[in-house]
Amino acid sequence: MLKTYSVSLAVGVLAGVIYAVLDVNSPAPPVIALLGLFGMQIGEHLIPLAKRLIKRQPVNLRWFRHEYIHKIGDTPPPSGDKPS
Repeated sequence: MLKTYSVSLAVGVLAGVIYAVLDVNSPAPPVIALLGLFGMQIGEHLIPLAKRLIKRQPVNLRWFRHEYIHKIGDTPPPSGDKPS
């Protein structure tokens, strides 16, 4: 898990260095960039939810915990749930 964060930070720093070398501003202010990332997360999670609703399968807490919590928090699902 720490490796993922380290790589992400390193790539972000590299992008910042490239922007500085090219003497350009980053494409978006930090708050706007974070909102964009949040929107990407919402969009990514809407597809499985829509598929489940179209198939008329239940959307309950157990499904939510299995499908999302371990992806959002980067932790494995609770012991009662089997990973997919």
